[in-house]
Amino acid sequence: MPEVLEVESYRQLAETVVGARVTSGFADPYAAKMLPSSATWEQAVAGRRLISTGRRGKLMWIDTDGPRLGWRFGMTGVLLVDSLAGIEGLFYGPHTFRDEWIRAGLVLDDGRRVLLHDPRRLARVLVDPSLDELGPDVMSMTRREFDHVLEVDRGEGPALKARLLDQNRLAGVGNLLADETLFRAGVDPRTPVAHLDTDSRNRVWRSLRATLRTLERRGGSHTGDHMVARGPGGRCPRDGGEMRIDTIGGRTTYWCPVHQT
Repeated sequence: MPEVLEVESYRQLAETVVGARVTSGFADPYAAKMLPSSATWEQAVAGRRLISTGRRGKLMWIDTDGPRLGWRFGMTGVLLVDSLAGIEGLFYGPHTFRDEWIRAGLVLDDGRRVLLHDPRRLARVLVDPSLDELGPDVMSMTRREFDHVLEVDRGEGPALKARLLDQNRLAGVGNLLADETLFRAGVDPRTPVAHLDTDSRNRVWRSLRATLRTLERRGGSHTGDHMVARGPGGRCPRDGGEMRIDTIGGRTTYWCPVHQT
């Protein structure tokens, strides 16, 4: 599933088409679901020069000499430029590419095509997407912004993992990255945010920064240390304890009750 690291790889791939002009575009009803119609995408992109790329969290865009073209990748979406993919494969997604799974795209004046490939049909294309509901990008946020992410308006607040997954608070963290970060930090993902002490906050901050760097070098969120234990009966690769499986923030969560306290 594309998380911030995967979407950043898609953005870097999109950089290779900056400067080209779009001759035509297409989108099926699934990819255009957040638009009035598929024709909206086709009319918005035709004849536009691609100027630059950007990303916040899991939202990627390509700026043109007209509207901003947004791309959301859902659970299994991949960006392609012709046959070149932004990532080799997704942990829970396809490791092959089929023409019938191409949902939207741009045809460029140099003959190349920018394609949205998605077997699950949850990826979307957008025209002038709003950033108002997204928190700071996890790859560029400051420590002050991170402290704000962990602020609680009242009560004990949500579970820590649920807060990290809240895109309105922090854009880009997905299920795998959250689990790996808390696994490395040694912090219980169920901990209410208001119960975190200074040491725990510091450990989560340092772990999040280091985990992003490490997994980016390795090739994505699916390359974490705890992935070998991500299944029923899995044993913690750090201390050998039996991994727990819980649902936190609506997502299946794997964590070690021995060292994540």
